[in-house]
Amino acid sequence: MSPTSATLASTATATSAAALGTSVPRREGREKVTGAARYAAEQHLPLRAYAWPVPATVARGRITAVDTADALALPGVLSVLTPYDAPRLGPSDDPTLQVLQDLRVPHRGWYVALAVADSLEGARAAADAVQVTYEAEPHDVTLREGHPGLYTPDEVNGGYPAHREQGDPDAAFAAAPVRVDVRYSVPPLHNHAMEPHAATADWDAERGHLTVYDSCQGTTVVRSVLAGLFALPEDQITVLAEHVGGGFGSKGTPRPHVVLAVMASRHCGRPVTLSLPRQHMAATVGHRAPTLHHLRLGARSDGTLTALTHEVTTHTSQVREFVEQAAVPARVMYAVQDSRTTHRVAALDVPTPSWMRAPGETPGMYALESAMDELADALGMDPVELRVRNDPATEPDSGRPFSSRHLVECLREGARRFGWAGRRPPRSEGPLLIGTGVAAATYPVYIAPSGARAHARPDGSYLVEVNATDIGTGARTVLAQIAADALHVPLDAVSLAIGNSSLPPGPVAGGSTGTASWGWAVHDACTALTDRMARHHEPMPAAGLSASADTTQSAKQKSPYARHSFGAHFAEVQADTVTGEVRVRRLLGVFAAGHILNPRTARSQLIGGMVMGLGMALTEHSELDPAFGDFAERDLAAYHVPANADVPAIEAHWIDEHDKHLNPMGSKGIGEIGIVGTAAAIGNAVCQATGRRLRELPLTPDRVLAALHTAPEAADRAG
Repeated sequence: MSPTSATLASTATATSAAALGTSVPRREGREKVTGAARYAAEQHLPLRAYAWPVPATVARGRITAVDTADALALPGVLSVLTPYDAPRLGPSDDPTLQVLQDLRVPHRGWYVALAVADSLEGARAAADAVQVTYEAEPHDVTLREGHPGLYTPDEVNGGYPAHREQGDPDAAFAAAPVRVDVRYSVPPLHNHAMEPHAATADWDAERGHLTVYDSCQGTTVVRSVLAGLFALPEDQITVLAEHVGGGFGSKGTPRPHVVLAVMASRHCGRPVTLSLPRQHMAATVGHRAPTLHHLRLGARSDGTLTALTHEVTTHTSQVREFVEQAAVPARVMYAVQDSRTTHRVAALDVPTPSWMRAPGETPGMYALESAMDELADALGMDPVELRVRNDPATEPDSGRPFSSRHLVECLREGARRFGWAGRRPPRSEGPLLIGTGVAAATYPVYIAPSGARAHARPDGSYLVEVNATDIGTGARTVLAQIAADALHVPLDAVSLAIGNSSLPPGPVAGGSTGTASWGWAVHDACTALTDRMARHHEPMPAAGLSASADTTQSAKQKSPYARHSFGAHFAEVQADTVTGEVRVRRLLGVFAAGHILNPRTARSQLIGGMVMGLGMALTEHSELDPAFGDFAERDLAAYHVPANADVPAIEAHWIDEHDKHLNPMGSKGIGEIGIVGTAAAIGNAVCQATGRRLRELPLTPDRVLAALHTAPEAADRAG
C-alpha cells in the first residue's frame, strides 16, 4: 500500500537534519575535476561548425570595403559575414549587440566580419584572410580630469543619482582643524574568467527552434534578448548554461559572441560554436573603467568627521553609457553631516565598460579607505579607532535605519585575530620593510524577483527547479540545502535543475543577488509543497505532487531599512628596497553578511574576492595606448593576475548575523564583499612599511622603487 503524502511529510520532518549552515561539498565538484562537466564550447553536436570574428584595426572611422575572396577560397570555409550582407537584427536596449549592422567603427576591436568554417583552424585562417579597408578618423582614448568632454550624468550604474550633496561640505572642510585633500587613480581592469566567453548555437529550421549553450550569468535574460534581436517568440528559444567557468560580471548580460553564433547558425544551417580568443576580450566583453578620485576629508582633532567630498572622473564609450558608481560607497560608510559625492564622465572612443566584481565599491572604497588612513596619520590616531568613532547610527545618505550593521564588530574581531592591538611600528628585515594596514568593506544587499518549482515523487525524492546559474560559486549546492531545510528532508533526497531558460525564471548571478533571490523562491516553493503534502491524505499520485512560487511581489517591496554587508581587511606586507617588489605576507578578512548558509563555499567566495583585490593592489592594470587606441595588455602574459606564488595563506572569517529584514534564509550576498577594501588595506600597509604614500594602482616595483628614492615629503605630494 502506497504511503500518503501526509505520512511522507511527517516522516521527513522526523528524520531530517538541518542542512543550512553546514559545510557541504559542491555537488558538481567531481564532474569538474574529471572533465565530465561540459561548458558552452564543448557541445559536440553533429555537423558543428566554428566561427571566428574579425576585429577592427582602427580606433574610429568607417568601413569602406571588405574583401572576402581569399577567405572564401580556403578549404572548409562556409561563409564570411560582413556588414554588407549579415542578417539584420531587431532592436535591443544594448547597442553593443548590434554587430555587423552598419559600417561605423566606434573603437578598435569592434567586430567587422565573421568567418565560419567546418574547423576551428579553418575559421581562424579565414578570419585572418579577410581584408578590410577603412576611412580612419581622429580618436581620443585618454581620460583626464580636465577633459573638455566631461559631463555629469543623471544616473550612474545601479540607478543611483550621480550627484548627492548634503549641507555645505566646502565650508565645513575649510573650517576643519584637520584636513586631508588627496587624489587617487585606478587603471582599467579586466574580467579574465577561466572560461572565455563562448556560445554554441543550433538553429533547427524544421522545428523552428533555437537552442543556445552560452557561457553567461543568466539564461533568462539571454533568451529574452535573442528573441528581440532575431524576431522569435521566447518559447522557440532554449538557452542552457549548465556549467559556467566564471564571469565576474562580464557575463551578466548577453555579449556579441552569442549574437554572432546565432547569426552564423541560422545563416549556415548548422550548429556553430564561437569561443572568443582571450586577446579579444578586453575590447568586447566590458571592463572596469579607469577612475580618478579626488577626496577631501575634514575632521575635528578627536577624529570626528565634519566634511567629506568624493569626486570621481571616469570614461564611457561612444556606443553605450556606463558610469562606474565609485563615489556611492561614501554615502554609506561614515557619519558626516556635510558631504558631496559626484561623478563626471567623458564619452571616448573606447570599448564600453561594464560590470566587474563589486562595480563602484571596489575602486570607490580603495580611494575612501586610503584617504581614511591618511586622515588617521594626520590625526595621530589608530586607523581602526578612527573608523569606529565615525560609525553611523543610520545610513548617512538616506537616513534609514540599517537592517543590520556590524562593521565595528568586524573591525574589533579582525584586530583581535590579526594581533593589531598595540600595532607594531614599521620594521626591517635586511632589505625588506615590513608594515601593516587595515581597511573597511561594504556592499549593498540586492534581491530580485525569482520563480521556483518543487516536485515530490512517490519514491520519497524531490526535484527542485529554478533558473539559477552556477558560475563557480557553489549555488546549486546551497540551493539544495535551502530546499532540504524547507522540505524537512535529508539533503541527498533533493535533486536540483538549474541553468535552463525553460525553468521558472530567475535573475542573473550578479550583484551578489543570486542565492538571496533564487533561494527565497526555492524556500517558498518547498514550503508550499510541504503544506500541500500535509493536506493530501490520499496515496501519492504516480506523477507526484508539485508547488510553485514567484517572489515578484515580495522582492519588489521597498524596504524601510538600508541593507548592506560590511567587513574589515587586515594586511601585512613586505617591500623589497632592492627590487621594489611588494609581497603580501598575511591577509585576513572578517565579514558581516547575514546568515552564512554553507561555510565551505562561503569561505571560497570570500577568499576568491580577496585574491582578486590583491591582484588589483599589486599586479593588475591596463592602459589605453593613445596612438593605437586599444588596451596594451590584452592577454594573461601582459595582464598579470595573481598566481599561486603571489598569494599568502589567507584567512576569511565572519560574524553570523541574524537579520530578519532580508529573506527567509536571513542571507546576504557574499560574492563581491571580499574584494572591496582589500587593495586599500594592502596599500595602507605598504605606506606604513615604506613611509611613502603611493596613490596610483597597482603598486608595481618601478613605482615603489621610485617612491623609495624620493624624499618622503616629495613622494607624498607626488602620490
